[in-house]
Amino acid sequence: MYGPRVRECSRLSRRAVLGLTAAALPLSTATEAAAATATVVGGARLARTGVQVRGASGLPRKLTARSWLVADCASGEVLASFDAHRRLAPASTLKMLFADTVLKKFDRNQRYRVTDADLADVPAGSSLVGIKPGITYTVEQLWQGVFLRSGNDAVHVLSHMNGGIAKTVAEMQAKAADLQALDTHVVSPDGFDHAGQLSSAYDLTLFARHGLKDADFRGYCGTRTADFPAGGKKTFQIQNTDRLLTGAWGLKTYDGLIGVKNGYTSHAGNTFTGAATRGGRTLLVTVMHPDAGGNAVYEHAAALLDWGFTHGRAAQPVGLLVEPLSEGGASASPAPGRKTVQAAAGAPGPGSGGGSAWQVTEGAAGALAVLGLGAWALRRRRTRAASAAEGGEPGARGTRDAGDAEGGHRS
Repeated sequence: MYGPRVRECSRLSRRAVLGLTAAALPLSTATEAAAATATVVGGARLARTGVQVRGASGLPRKLTARSWLVADCASGEVLASFDAHRRLAPASTLKMLFADTVLKKFDRNQRYRVTDADLADVPAGSSLVGIKPGITYTVEQLWQGVFLRSGNDAVHVLSHMNGGIAKTVAEMQAKAADLQALDTHVVSPDGFDHAGQLSSAYDLTLFARHGLKDADFRGYCGTRTADFPAGGKKTFQIQNTDRLLTGAWGLKTYDGLIGVKNGYTSHAGNTFTGAATRGGRTLLVTVMHPDAGGNAVYEHAAALLDWGFTHGRAAQPVGLLVEPLSEGGASASPAPGRKTVQAAAGAPGPGSGGGSAWQVTEGAAGALAVLGLGAWALRRRRTRAASAAEGGEPGARGTRDAGDAEGGHRS
């Protein structure tokens, strides 16, 4: 049903010889010389547009997602990708970063009585698990609300326990920097649509890989159903909105799936990051913004996982999921003392105002870099103009952010 829709991989058309002077080269060649010195988070190929794959065939056909990535969880090797660093609205998949940031701060058995103030700033139209002021919840129940029902009310309660929304957002941004998720800009902890709130398939996969190292994270994201407090001794059942986990909406459960997080907003459309284990091997997949709604994001993810467990065994890595700086990961930034500029790694998402966080380093060919950066700046202005023509990024009002597009949840 699925297979590759584009060539094996894209390549830079030419590479300039850095020993030549800038005056001796055409501007286009000088630009490529500057690009050739680039240091990209995860590897230079991940900054290229189009499908990136080496040594393996059989990629799924009809993948309409604007960005996707398949990686080996243990080694971090990226087996195949499509516009991996493209910055797009993440929807509720951003809750993985929220969990990476806040999960270990509170004991799961700690109890908390919710107040009106804890829920006062939940965006209108949010997906909700059904938290009510005056009811006491355990931290475990709050996290079940986050992971199973993508509950923005649960996110906001935990954020207030953590010292407030602004503090939590700042900590999430700092966590993203430590994970080297440089495509991510956090505006709200719940993933709800806000102007400028962006991430990428690469970054979302980093969040999932980091989270799955924690037993609580892994347990919550793989929970299918749970009983949730309704007040007094009453409870109601909540079900995970991940259709590959539960088999809802006509989908079969995916054999070996262990999580992780799905999301939907009217602006982002469907997003999904999943992990599955077969034969002792765990793969990660992220799919962002397929053209079709409904089950498309899950069908794409399942097809890419199938490919990874079969044809993907022959794939040579096209990139790497980097390690967190706090855990000894080598910085993907250029060496200290070298001038850097932010450059685009493919077409920006709506309202991004720029591209992914890969950086051009000024080295021995200083004159070449100057010319190259001039051409890049011109291209960036044109890209911004094109983005503006598309209408930019909508604000929060009137948007939907649900873990399940057709599941009745709004976030």
